[in-house]
Amino acid sequence: MSDSKLAGQFFDAAIGLLRRVRDEEGDAIAAAGTLVADTVAAGGRLFAFGAGHSSLAAQDVVYRAGGLALMNLLTVPGTTGVDVLPATLGSALERVDGLATAVLDSSPARAGDLLVIVSLSGRNALPVEMARHARELGLKVVGLTSVGYAEETRSQHASGTYLKDHCDVVLDSKIAVGDAELRLDTVEAPFAPASTVVTSAVLQAVVATAAAALADRGVQPPLLRSANVDGGREWNARVFEEHADRIFYRR
Repeated sequence: MSDSKLAGQFFDAAIGLLRRVRDEEGDAIAAAGTLVADTVAAGGRLFAFGAGHSSLAAQDVVYRAGGLALMNLLTVPGTTGVDVLPATLGSALERVDGLATAVLDSSPARAGDLLVIVSLSGRNALPVEMARHARELGLKVVGLTSVGYAEETRSQHASGTYLKDHCDVVLDSKIAVGDAELRLDTVEAPFAPASTVVTSAVLQAVVATAAAALADRGVQPPLLRSANVDGGREWNARVFEEHADRIFYRR
């Protein structure tokens, strides 16, 4: 099989997933966007969290040109991307009980805020505990996960529950268990994960929905512009000043 044909198959698989999410998760995306807009309009703050590669989608909506300036990254040391050595330590930390509670209790998050949690499997202790404790603290929780994992894997949290069980809105990424879209007879393991493509697109769709919902209410969404266009830095400086009490990535 030619390299170009295999590349085309991956693009087809990713496009197919995006279309499926668009068609099947439209109501959930609208609900999540509305919840974000409600939080912004009420003076609340926005946070996003993901561990390992799931953090990539969370980071993609923080301090992003065209994105909401109020979205802050909630970090758990050692789990943001693969920024720790050895990288496997990050995976181990996702299974540690009590870590999410300690992080949330030490964070600026409070009742009335909103937390987006991205976790492909949604089964590890960290995202499950994060969602549970966030709701105990009075936060709204939007979970982005593959619901199929709950049907084919065992929860790694003591409660036996998954991220999807502790959210106000659940967004199903539709990613198959194992997160690999391609197979070849000559390759022993499946390969070509598509979760980052899909989860990033879903969160951007939520942000777009929230921006439109705010505008419909007569509220200008606090959006950032690219610093690489004329006037962009000045625009952002004004937004930062107006919403300084809800932006934590500049402190």
